Amino acid sequence: MTLTSRSAVITGSTSGIGLAIARALAKEGANVMINGFGPAQEIEATRAAIEQDFGVRALYHGADMSKPAEITQMIATAQDQLGAVDILVNNAGIQHVAPVEDFPPEKWDQIIAINLSSAFHTIRAATPGMKARKWGRIINTASAHSLVASPFKSAYVTAKHGLAGLNKTIALELASFGITSNCISPGYVWTPLVEKQIPDTMKARNMTKEEVINTVLLAAQPTKQFVTVDQVAALTVFLCSDAASQITGANISMDGGWTAA
Repeated sequence: MTLTSRSAVITGSTSGIGLAIARALAKEGANVMINGFGPAQEIEATRAAIEQDFGVRALYHGADMSKPAEITQMIATAQDQLGAVDILVNNAGIQHVAPVEDFPPEKWDQIIAINLSSAFHTIRAATPGMKARKWGRIINTASAHSLVASPFKSAYVTAKHGLAGLNKTIALELASFGITSNCISPGYVWTPLVEKQIPDTMKARNMTKEEVINTVLLAAQPTKQFVTVDQVAALTVFLCSDAASQITGANISMDGGWTAA
């Protein structure tokens, strides 16, 4: 498969799942725009490495996914500098773990904005160009938490359930334009996001780090293994292929059997 004529925007892609997806798409020949936070030097090294490793154009845009105007400007910049946004990967996400009565309202607002509303804003901005070209791939990094809940994650679970619903609606709206929209719902993937939530979970549940990993994180996954970023990236690449042109509106679980029960 080749994506040499395609250009992709991947939100939340300076590390973790998003970076793996950006590199996997670039390996297939797609030009990419990465997005996210981090030290400027590290981001530039990450961007340059994509160009050097795969011989594609790689841009960086620092749009804050909680700010709609910056999101719209990011998509416009990608369209201008890359010629199109053919592939849109909504991957940006943050997490906060706390009992609902202690959950800071500002954290609720931030998680809903970044994990859910940002996808609406990117899709809204990218869809007209996809429709005009009669081709597009929208891929939303959801979560097993788009299908089931866990305690102490009220905002995250709400956002991911909402993302799954948005995905279905978009798939139906765009089905006759050669555009697909799908969710990938991983279980626990070993990323900075997961690693950072361990201390909060330790506090909320009064557990050690090892207890959190074994009895909270991996307890739900019958395989007892973390999903890898490369596995999520490989599924993303497949969903961009012609072989996946009739897969739309799907929420594909990649969770070691977590949601099979």
